[in-house]
Formats: sequence, structure tokens, C-alpha cells
Amino acid sequence: MTDAARTILDQALSLADDERLRLAEALFDSVPADAQERSDEAWREELLRRMGEVRRGEVELESWEDVRRAGRSALVR
Repeated sequence: MTDAARTILDQALSLADDERLRLAEALFDSVPADAQERSDEAWREELLRRMGEVRRGEVELESWEDVRRAGRSALVR
């Protein structure tokens, strides 16, 4: 990441949640459709890889209660 991009990111991270969300949406919408499609395909491949790990028993799953607790904890920081 360039210094200019890092500066912009640091400033963006200091925005309120709703402003960051609007900014993220605007940035995503500015990316050409073919790049969005590549991103979608990369996420699809990651999802399939992770599903395979779960099905093969290669990863240990967490309970919904633990995940929810961790998520709520992260939100109040």
C-alpha cells in the first residue's frame, strides 16, 4: 500500500461507522464490473475451500454462542 493510500485509510478508519460503510460502498461501486466478478469468484473459491475443510474434519468449529459472544465483544471495543 502506498503512503498516500495508507494516509487515506487511516483517515477513513477514524470516520463514524455509517460514514465508513457509505465510503466502502462507494469505493466498491467504483471498481469495474470485471474486477468485482474476479473478487466474487475469489470469495466463492475461498468458501468452497473452507466448506471442504469442514466436511473433511480438518477444522474445529465453534458454537454459535461463542461466535456471537466474540462478535459482540469486538463491536464494543
